[in-house]
Amino acid sequence: MRDHLLHMAESDRRLRQQLALSGELFAGYHPDMRALHEANARELELAVDEEGWPLSDEVGEDAVEAAFLIALHAISRPAFQRRCLTLMKSAANRGDVPARHPAMLEDRIRAFEGRPQLYGTQLDWDDDGHLMPLPIENEEEVDQRRAKVGLPPLAQTVAETEDKARREGQHPAAEWLHRQQAMADFAHEVGWR
Repeated sequence: MRDHLLHMAESDRRLRQQLALSGELFAGYHPDMRALHEANARELELAVDEEGWPLSDEVGEDAVEAAFLIALHAISRPAFQRRCLTLMKSAANRGDVPARHPAMLEDRIRAFEGRPQLYGTQLDWDDDGHLMPLPIENEEEVDQRRAKVGLPPLAQTVAETEDKARREGQHPAAEWLHRQQAMADFAHEVGWR
């Protein structure tokens, strides 16, 4: 399982880099990226059905990170992401995977469901051209929740993420409202809402 997880995650990173360099990554959910995410999700689901959620002592830290990346990117598979969250929470409670994994996946799920996130891990460009966290539940307590799962303070993450995005050539969509509508349409299409 280890080698397969690492290969799938590397394919994801390689395609993301290609699409970023061409500028296509930032124009919506590219069909090639969606196809890869869905294929990887199917493979991970088969592995999980057979062997359970990948654990550090069984596949290594890097393969656990790979499984997390694949689950996080399985955005067109709501039921699978929810199942992964349950499995990750159990593994994190036992100390078998980092606590930040289920925290970040829970935020992603909540964002696609149209609910406020808990940890502020899901960012998007605002209409002023800055990366900002999507709505957060009880925002005044977010840094305490983040600390409990091993995440740095929100302001630090936002600054670092925006700096990295700009270095990679990411920028807000020219039609910000159109992009927001496209994301809402996608969420309805695949069954998040």
